[in-house]
Amino acid sequence: MNKKKIINDPVYGFVSIPSGLVFDLLQHPYLQRLRYVKQVSMTHLVYPGALHTRFQHVIGAMHLMQLALDTLKGKGVAISEVEEEAALVAILLHDIGHGPFSHSLEHTIIEGVSHEVISALMMDRLNQEFNGRLDLAIIIFNNKYNRKFFHQLVSGQLDTDRMDYLNRDSFFTGVSEGVISYDRIIKMLDVIDNRLVVDSKGIYSVENFLIARRLMYWQVYLHKTVIGAEQMLIKALARAKKLSAEGVALFATPALQHFLTQTVNASNFISEPAHLKWFALLDDTDIMSALKVWSQHPDYILRTLCSRLLNRSLFRTEMRSTDFHPQDIARLKELVQTTFGIAAAEVDYFVYYQVVANSAYNPSEDTISIVNSKGELLDIAEASDLSNLESLSKKVVKYALTFPKEVQFIEYSKIADKIIK
Repeated sequence: MNKKKIINDPVYGFVSIPSGLVFDLLQHPYLQRLRYVKQVSMTHLVYPGALHTRFQHVIGAMHLMQLALDTLKGKGVAISEVEEEAALVAILLHDIGHGPFSHSLEHTIIEGVSHEVISALMMDRLNQEFNGRLDLAIIIFNNKYNRKFFHQLVSGQLDTDRMDYLNRDSFFTGVSEGVISYDRIIKMLDVIDNRLVVDSKGIYSVENFLIARRLMYWQVYLHKTVIGAEQMLIKALARAKKLSAEGVALFATPALQHFLTQTVNASNFISEPAHLKWFALLDDTDIMSALKVWSQHPDYILRTLCSRLLNRSLFRTEMRSTDFHPQDIARLKELVQTTFGIAAAEVDYFVYYQVVANSAYNPSEDTISIVNSKGELLDIAEASDLSNLESLSKKVVKYALTFPKEVQFIEYSKIADKIIK
């Protein structure tokens, strides 16, 4: 069978499948499932073009990994064929553990288990099927290989994962602020003492990368309408699980039914292999089919959440840099209870308080090292002459309050101001 295929990617053009092993992995149901998992969850409700998938993303990240490895080899970095294939496999599989709607339902379908843990379990399962051919890829993925630059390219402050999702998400959302010079960054990469470094000529491209990441988080990933819609989805699933626990029969695909009717968490997910089998059958279509049926369900809360999501009659979200007063949140909940005729125990299905945070660069995790003309290594924050780069490493915190738009919410402090005036 001819396994030398070419994929036409809308972001990079033609992408080659580099080996028979990569081809076989792409054909595996674990990878094919990612065709039906949206890359940016509910973002399409704000940016209609954002319907791209995790499958597209992992192929793009693999392509950038190939470009990076070719650059490093061209600069004299010794990389064996075995290491090269392992690095490509590691980045190809890095998101394999994402569930439906990517990050939105993480820790919801399976309590307390991250997609990284599930990815590791799936990679171990694949390694058994492929007779140990993924050994080195798993070692690189888990950051246990002595040549650290391989893991940095898979998961680091300047990895091929981030380079692809910024480019790809910018392309499909139309948010031009996310465009980065990925090709120049890759051309400026090098390795010193088995760690990834960037030539000082590429410093402005790295600065742009960090700024783009900050802007994309606030304009796309943490957009107030997006995080509100994600909470509506989470609460709809929570309501469905509660009803199932009470013995209410709900429509669901067999895979979704498994997680609705059982408590699956960190303690039993790893120890009971059946959970992973059912998880591997879950994707966005399971959730969407359930939402469509539940939108006609007799339960008022489940019906309201599902129908409003499907019809984009979303709750309103207020986001700001200062916290909301607990008294205002309590008043809002009382208003929602009265308006919708629901019990106090049910108001959290309609009112969501969130604290969201983002920092574009976290030097405590893994620094971006710049090598100057003298061969000295400097952290990007030291090497940069951009005055606000240091601020990009600071965590920015914002507070969000989501509630039905039928409710007129006026903060207590504003009411007090009007009375005084």
